[in-house]
Amino acid sequence: MNEPEITGDGAGTGAGEQVMAWSIAQVAQMSGVTSRTLRHYDEIGLLPPARVGANGYRYYEEDQLLRLQQILVLRELGLGLAEIKEIVERHTDPVTALREHHRRLLAERDRLNQVAGLVARTIAELQRNEGKTTMSKISRPENLFEGFDSARYEAEAGERWPEHWQQTGQQELLAGRTPRELEQMQREATAGMVRMAEHMLAGTPVDAPQVIAELDVHYRHLSGSWTPTVAQYLHLARMQVEEERFRAGYERIAEGLAAYMCEAMTAYANARLG
Repeated sequence: MNEPEITGDGAGTGAGEQVMAWSIAQVAQMSGVTSRTLRHYDEIGLLPPARVGANGYRYYEEDQLLRLQQILVLRELGLGLAEIKEIVERHTDPVTALREHHRRLLAERDRLNQVAGLVARTIAELQRNEGKTTMSKISRPENLFEGFDSARYEAEAGERWPEHWQQTGQQELLAGRTPRELEQMQREATAGMVRMAEHMLAGTPVDAPQVIAELDVHYRHLSGSWTPTVAQYLHLARMQVEEERFRAGYERIAEGLAAYMCEAMTAYANARLG
């Protein structure tokens, strides 16, 4: 059924030159892409057939099959059709195009391997703590955010809130740190967030001694390279719920943790820094 049609009068061929062409049904069977999708790709100019027969059937030749392969690769990478069209039209040389797609695939493979490792560690952690009341609500591993680009979030926050970013001293906090030191800081911060989630789920008031003690650790952590004033610490507390990237980090650990952390930091500032 997948045998191509062989003709001697294809466009751009010399006298007697044979051209292999596949019908839309054959291409659909080979690629797993439905005929309806292939017709849509034709309608939007993403994948026109090599020719349309007198019977109205679409026929695809080798160039179109290679282009379809590129489209499917880019779809796997999560690109939209408009972006895919721009890319495949820019790369007219199939070898150059495939090298670029290969590079993208390798980068995506490395990222997914990292995330897969994170999921495996999370599963192991949940199994070790099966039966504990908080484990169903808290993502416990200390390396919770491995596989995600935290540097990108920091850069976005700096661009979106430049005055706030400077006011909270994050530039001073991060400046001069080695990658290993930044990783250790992230792990310690995540561990502290998990402990705060445990206090929240236990119903511990934000001004309770054990919560204040945890915020002492948090404040000393900040003071390692920057000592925030009361106003700056209160501003940083508000950012935990007002800035989406910060709030999302807490909510990954436990629902409602961002608001609890904001209230606890406010209570700490009033009790210890005022």
